Amino acid sequence: MIRILPFIAAALVATAGAASASNTFGLGQVQSSQTLIRLGTVVAQDVGTVAIYDYRTGQEGGLLGATTVRAGANTDVKVSIRPTSTRNVLAVLTVDGQPVARQILRIED
Repeated sequence: MIRILPFIAAALVATAGAASASNTFGLGQVQSSQTLIRLGTVVAQDVGTVAIYDYRTGQEGGLLGATTVRAGANTDVKVSIRPTSTRNVLAVLTVDGQPVARQILRIED
């Protein structure tokens, strides 16, 4: 039994790391379109939503657009947003009603 404990501890550490890394964005911080946000690969632990919010004041503002993602890796995820003059937006991945990942993006002309 004593020999098994180190393996159990190692497995728990590995599992905890995998669980925390299971909700991610695979995107760059600079976007070139004012109406389409390209997120690349989004990994979600379960079915979820990616929402893009106005972030011009440094806080989550009005909703600009959203899309649904499935559990697992979602490649080439794009979110259409309404035209905005803001240069800063916030991408939020929500799973089971809880925000699990956030990324601030800058929009350049």
